[in-house]
Amino acid sequence: MEASNEYPQVKRGRGYAVGTLADLGEGPGFRKVRKGLEVTAFGVNAIVMPPRIESGFHAHDVQEELYFVHRGTIEIQFGDGSSELLEPGSFARVDADTMRRLRNVGSEDAVYICVGGKGGYVGRDGRVPDGDSGPRVRRSDPSGEQD
Repeated sequence: MEASNEYPQVKRGRGYAVGTLADLGEGPGFRKVRKGLEVTAFGVNAIVMPPRIESGFHAHDVQEELYFVHRGTIEIQFGDGSSELLEPGSFARVDADTMRRLRNVGSEDAVYICVGGKGGYVGRDGRVPDGDSGPRVRRSDPSGEQD
């Protein structure tokens, strides 16, 4: 994927991109995280949904989706008539062919992340730099000093 000039606030380096929700757009609607940060392994969007707005029912041919609510309260309704309330910090995974609809039932803009993919989990493939035998998790203070 080529670097996009469409998102000049996104910081890019060799092998990474860093941006904020605001760097990817403003107002309600989709923030194209995949395009803005040049994600190639899966689809990912952030959606800013105003109060009392809902998506239409939809499903996918092959793409399983994972939703994460960052801010606000979303009701997700499924094709079988059941629904779940998703508050900040909540996740919902939905099979490709399962109908779903999302609705902001709160009084403020809701922000949620939708990640889609197919093909399965690749397993744990993390590695450390050569010669690094230190712990993988360390406590650090605000100055950057590590315990």
